[in-house]
Amino acid sequence: MKRFLSFIILTSLAVSFSAPVAAIENTVLKAGTQKIKPTNNKYEYVNLDWWKFFNDEFLNGYIVKAVENNKDLKMATLTIDEYYQNIVMQRASELPSIQAGFMPGYGNFTGKSDVGMMLPLVANYEIDIFGKNHNKTTSIKKLYEASILDEKSAYISIASAVGSTYINIVKLDSMVALQEEIVKLRKEIFEIMSISNAEGIISTSDLVKANQSYIQSVTDLTDYKKERTKLLHALAVLTGDSPNNIEEYTRIDYKTLAFSGDIPEFVSSDIILERPDYQKAEKMLEKAGIDVKVARKECLPSLNLGGLYLFNAKDIGSLLTTSNALWSLGGGIMQPIFMGGKIKANLKSKKIAYEKSLRNYEKVNLTSMQEVNDSLVSINMDKEKLARQKKIQELEQKDFELSKLKFKEGIIAKLDLNQREENLLNVNKMVYASQFDCMIDYISYYKAVAAQI
Repeated sequence: MKRFLSFIILTSLAVSFSAPVAAIENTVLKAGTQKIKPTNNKYEYVNLDWWKFFNDEFLNGYIVKAVENNKDLKMATLTIDEYYQNIVMQRASELPSIQAGFMPGYGNFTGKSDVGMMLPLVANYEIDIFGKNHNKTTSIKKLYEASILDEKSAYISIASAVGSTYINIVKLDSMVALQEEIVKLRKEIFEIMSISNAEGIISTSDLVKANQSYIQSVTDLTDYKKERTKLLHALAVLTGDSPNNIEEYTRIDYKTLAFSGDIPEFVSSDIILERPDYQKAEKMLEKAGIDVKVARKECLPSLNLGGLYLFNAKDIGSLLTTSNALWSLGGGIMQPIFMGGKIKANLKSKKIAYEKSLRNYEKVNLTSMQEVNDSLVSINMDKEKLARQKKIQELEQKDFELSKLKFKEGIIAKLDLNQREENLLNVNKMVYASQFDCMIDYISYYKAVAAQI
């Protein structure tokens, strides 16, 4: 019998400490390297001080409103509470359990068949000699910490979405304002050409083209207004408000919105260590390593202690008497022998899950660096683009001023002056679009470095 038990234990140890597990442990991260705790001040996540660089109280107000009312953020917070309760449930498996009951019935209680009742108290405790249950609790804690990081990531993403949506709305304000000027000019051009066509100065074909240009300008204006309305709807939802209230959504004049902060040309790659998605991938890798340990320990024996205290009587009046009490106390050791390959398959499954977590960790590492680099490249390139477009704007402005002088002197006609002004307005649209695109790039950088600016 002793040889048989020794064979079982040695077989379990051989399965649990096999070579593939040892290979995995060479790369497993140690659990608990960094404790993640929730914060009551959610504004720490979004770094409100950085948003003040836009010098726009309306934008700051929308960020605050989103932090307080966004539905996705509320769900992320509830998810943290859910995972915390999972920790509480799992931690209970490390403690003794006691159950009580009341069992009336019919049976042989006093040497003959009769009606009786029992009041059992059952206690059970699994001695966690190998730390399996504690490992399971630690694994659940990793999910809890990951949910905190998910919440932080959600706050940064929502703040970025609010900022980008708001700036795009202001951008469309500029497009609408400038396009309205273009519509007026094209309408005036069409009216002048209508008179010229009636006098036989220009052809009907030119008049038709002028009319087409006017209609197209009106269509473009409608498209700008449509896109602005849709973005206002999106901003309302992001801030937890009804899209029916967009008329109340005020914003800064597009001519005064500017960013006064500094964005570095280069940053250290260590910045990605502060990203919540990177930290989450690390936590999930730690969890996968713990799960491998748990699966390995499933091969080992389990040691249980149990106790029973039972009151047994014919009537309830004499139920709680010592003469009708029975008790027992004992323990047992259980060793899995044949489970149909379940334990081995579970261990292999956890190893595969660890390998997947490791690959995901590496992927997040590379993706994080890519997003930071992409944001910096966009900022630098768009700044250069904006600088060139401003030079074009200066030249176009000078050309328009000269055209106004020529018109006053009678050198050019009103039609020519209007066309010069339209050219200037189109250049202004281009410059404003690039200026706001740069601000969107700043927000992309803010998101890429997880608001650690």
